[in-house]
Amino acid sequence: MDFQHIIEAVGRYMDFAGVAVMVIGAVVSLPMALRGYQPKRADGLAPFSPYRAYRQLLGRSILLGLELLVAADIIRTVAVTPTFESVGVLAIIVLIRTFLSFSLELEITGRWPWQKEKNTDAGVKLQSNP
Repeated sequence: MDFQHIIEAVGRYMDFAGVAVMVIGAVVSLPMALRGYQPKRADGLAPFSPYRAYRQLLGRSILLGLELLVAADIIRTVAVTPTFESVGVLAIIVLIRTFLSFSLELEITGRWPWQKEKNTDAGVKLQSNP
């Protein structure tokens, strides 16, 4: 088995892992949401409904799966035979998946990935002082 076959096999396993994470996440998230599991959120907010909790948990699974799929594409495209065409296709795939990841992150947390988490305790302390 030569280097190219090994890289192709690693890429296929990464693809499988990405899809498996999404499928297992979808299956596991449903009972967790129905049992009342609450994903991390800012303090002082009302608890999520089971539907909203499921969406948040599922979104996190999809995000992780997308990261694995991007890694698989990078491994297969760059490590084996990088041509301008294959790198261009990779760039388009990575851009689309990155856009999806940012959209999911915004949906899950309510903020962009580069924004800091809001500190609600500091805001309450500042407001209470005259």
